[in-house]
Amino acid sequence: MAICTLLAVSDAVFVGVTAAATAFGILLGLAIRALLAKLQKGAFEKEMQARLAAAEAEAQRVKAQSEAEAKSEFIRRREEFDGETQNVRAELREEEKRLSKREDIIDQKMETLGAKERSADMAEKAILERERALAAKDRQLNDLIAHQKTQLMKVANMSTDEARGILLERVEKDIQREAAQVVQRELEKAEETVQEKSREIIVGAIQRYAADHTSESTVSTVDIPSDDMKGRVIGREGRNIRAFEKATGVDVIVDDTPGVVVVSAFDPIRREVARLSLEKLIQDGRIHPTRIEELVAETQKEVNRRVQELGKQAVLDANIRGVHSKLTQLLGRLHFRTSYGQNVLKHAIEVAYLCQIMASELGMNPALARRCGLLHDIGKAVDHEVEGGHPEIGADLCKRYGERPEVIEAAAGHHGDVEAQFIYTPLVAAADAISASRPGARRETLERYIQRLEKLEQIAGTFEGVKQAYAIQAGREVRVMVDAESVDDRVSAKIAHEIAKRIEEEMQYPGEVKVTLIRELRCVEYAR
Repeated sequence: MAICTLLAVSDAVFVGVTAAATAFGILLGLAIRALLAKLQKGAFEKEMQARLAAAEAEAQRVKAQSEAEAKSEFIRRREEFDGETQNVRAELREEEKRLSKREDIIDQKMETLGAKERSADMAEKAILERERALAAKDRQLNDLIAHQKTQLMKVANMSTDEARGILLERVEKDIQREAAQVVQRELEKAEETVQEKSREIIVGAIQRYAADHTSESTVSTVDIPSDDMKGRVIGREGRNIRAFEKATGVDVIVDDTPGVVVVSAFDPIRREVARLSLEKLIQDGRIHPTRIEELVAETQKEVNRRVQELGKQAVLDANIRGVHSKLTQLLGRLHFRTSYGQNVLKHAIEVAYLCQIMASELGMNPALARRCGLLHDIGKAVDHEVEGGHPEIGADLCKRYGERPEVIEAAAGHHGDVEAQFIYTPLVAAADAISASRPGARRETLERYIQRLEKLEQIAGTFEGVKQAYAIQAGREVRVMVDAESVDDRVSAKIAHEIAKRIEEEMQYPGEVKVTLIRELRCVEYAR
């Protein structure tokens, strides 16, 4: 029983255990099933999340692609729109240019029309003026016809001598016109053949040689260092200054001007000796009559040596040979001689080279031309010591010291005092005039200048038909106004030629004088 009980208990236990095991198995199965279900649900959720993420990524990609396509489409369409807009703008600009050109053309046409209208008005006015002029000429012709009829009626009642006189007067006027025409024609021919060549020779000579000019006067100034020295120069009661003037042959002017003493003399050599002597006395300080005589004698020797050296240098500068020593010394004296402020020695050298240049152009002897030019003013070296003009004195000196006949005549006739036998004489005269008339070469006094201008105007005013005459350009030109009613164009040329001829015959002047004759007819009308 016990065993049965034990068996029963074992069965019961087994049943219980089995039941418990079954229950545990069921519970374990349920738990496993629930766990499996839970695991399946998590995997599904993960899969769903992955699909959702993939769907979202695909949506973003599609969206980005759509946006890119839309943007590119927008850009393309915008570019197309911009291109079309630019084309439209270009067309508008072209249209604007065409319109502007049309406006310019219209403006030009308007200006042309305005100009045509103005020219038409001017032409109409001109036609009216011509009609008035024709009417005036018609009236003048009628008056002239009436006058001629009156004259014919008078001639019918005239004697033979009266008619002959009227006829001769008219013939004389016609001959004057024809003569003026011939003179003008011949002058034009002469100018065509001569003027160009002469101008070329003279201008070439002037351009190839140019010399300096100095302006000196008949006085020299010596600086005095102090008033005490000025008193010593004067000396007690003027003893020293009288001794100085006696030894030098000059005038010494001592005035209130501080620091200056003026030495005056017409002889340039004496003036130079006096100036140098006075400067030496002031430097030496020993001023008394004996010392003055000694210094003046020494200075005279120095100046004589300098004169000789200047003459030799001038001969060398002019490149001539065989000049007498006395002529050489006289050339040196010309260094201290002035003419209208022009240094005569430099003027002589300049004339020599101008003669050489022109002689070479003309096929003459250049050396002989230089010699004639250098010695042409030699008489000015002693013209204050010998009576007569410097051309005559110079010719005598050249003849005395064995110069050639061409040189003698050039010295005598370069101012037209004698009739020229050699061609070198007018050549020297031309070179002399060129040198004297160059700017800055000479200086005239106011009185001589005014006299020359008045003489020019006076000569021009003596001719019939001349209303006014003016000397201009420092006397280099004369402007002559004639009456247009009494003097015609042909007679004007004849009057100008005769005025120039009278000036050549009656006046002496450097260079040339241009005669300009003006004939002007003014007609004034008033439109009312």
